[in-house]
Amino acid sequence: MRTLESLNAPELDPPAGHYSHAVVHGGIAWLAGQLPHVPGEPGRRPGTIEEQTRQVLSNVDRVLAACGSRRDRVLRCTVYVSDIAHWPAVNKVYAEFFGEHRPARSVVPVNELHHGYAIEVEVTAAVDE
Repeated sequence: MRTLESLNAPELDPPAGHYSHAVVHGGIAWLAGQLPHVPGEPGRRPGTIEEQTRQVLSNVDRVLAACGSRRDRVLRCTVYVSDIAHWPAVNKVYAEFFGEHRPARSVVPVNELHHGYAIEVEVTAAVDE
């Protein structure tokens, strides 16, 4: 029987709640929803939706690396946005981040996100063997 491995990315601040940045099992990494927190700089908040999107995707990259994966191994993303009007800007930054790789994706408009952020991203990825 394979074990579950819960892990936190060392480059990110530890989770504030009862969860891990990711759980890896059976060659798959399930990442917790990432917010655009700036690691090591409490209180610093990216401003524009483009800045928040770049930061949240940077945080995703860090968690993927801690899992032994990378962005071109992402299978699926769920993107939560606080205002669907942000979608064109988010999609532009998202496309720059993933390049030719096109993981499956859902976009979920929500009323608000934790800490007043405008975006949260949840990822499932294959882990390199």
